Amino acid sequence: MSLNALHTPCLLLDKKKLLTNIGRLNTHLAQFDVRLRPHLKTLKSVDAARYMLEDTSAPCTVSTLEEVKQFAQAGFTDITYAVGISEHKLPEILDIQNQGVTLHILLDSFEQAQFVHAFCQDNGCKLSCLIEIDCDGKRAGIAPEDPQLITVGKILASGDLYSGLLTHAGGSYDCNSLDEIRAMAQQEQNAVRDAASRLSAQQIDSAIISVGSTPTAMLGDGFEQITEVRAGVYASMDLVMAGLGVCRSQDIALSVLTRVIGHNREKNWLILDAGWMALSRDTGIASLQYGYGLVCDEAGHVIPELCVNSANQEHGIVALPEGLDLSHFAIGTLLRILPNHACATAALHAGYQVIFDDEMDYWPRFGGW
Repeated sequence: MSLNALHTPCLLLDKKKLLTNIGRLNTHLAQFDVRLRPHLKTLKSVDAARYMLEDTSAPCTVSTLEEVKQFAQAGFTDITYAVGISEHKLPEILDIQNQGVTLHILLDSFEQAQFVHAFCQDNGCKLSCLIEIDCDGKRAGIAPEDPQLITVGKILASGDLYSGLLTHAGGSYDCNSLDEIRAMAQQEQNAVRDAASRLSAQQIDSAIISVGSTPTAMLGDGFEQITEVRAGVYASMDLVMAGLGVCRSQDIALSVLTRVIGHNREKNWLILDAGWMALSRDTGIASLQYGYGLVCDEAGHVIPELCVNSANQEHGIVALPEGLDLSHFAIGTLLRILPNHACATAALHAGYQVIFDDEMDYWPRFGGW
């Protein structure tokens, strides 16, 4: 295997680290009576998904209809589309379901429940619906105590469309310690348990009670009454996860291979051929000051004090600290950049150069909606 033969910038995926990360979450959740429904939105790769799932019948999560179609075409049959539904997408949802896919859709309002119910009546069909619960005030969902929860539940149940509840602890990304993440995991679980209890009192039973974010999946425990846990970036990890303490920088399986293409001698800067078009504009957790990503040597070892401080479209700039001069990085030197946000960085590339021991493979990925 020779990284020197690769065109830069390109996306590297360390298969050994990927498998270790996958195994770590599987081992953690095996302690509890709960199943994992991996989120495939980060890597968007059929090849990667086959390592994240036991087989094509195993449950998975996606965030776009394009992902639904790609993974359904690859034979995956139990998919949760974990983004709120709009009416114009329902015909396509039904078409995919008619191909033999169990497809769960998500909603959080009276209006959505009404148009899904009407669509199913008009088309003589049933769709599996999950009600999104707001567990932290971060984004979407119905609060567990909101009267609208019962109204929505009754509309769906009247058409035999109700399958369960789903929540996402996006607030875990704002936590400042592992104990705060653990508390958020309990808050997440309590929210859907409370919602399920309120619905149960109305004779509306929740077959699915779904929680998940990588931090709360990795650090949560108990999971009483929870049927499944969702997580996505756990497979590759990134600097946001490292900053939260969920992993170490050396656990990150994804990196961008880049070359030094210039020196600014006056400012002691390295110029790289990876700008924000290869790294993304996502700077992760502002307080951590990783810039556009941490700099590693060709072997993937973090070089202390080095990050991509600024980026233009096709240029990355690394400001060398005092005591480290440009002579250590000749033009043409290969470096790796660890991503702040794996989803955003991966989205800029067509596929992964997969490295495993002395072998190299290529896994295509897809984008779009």
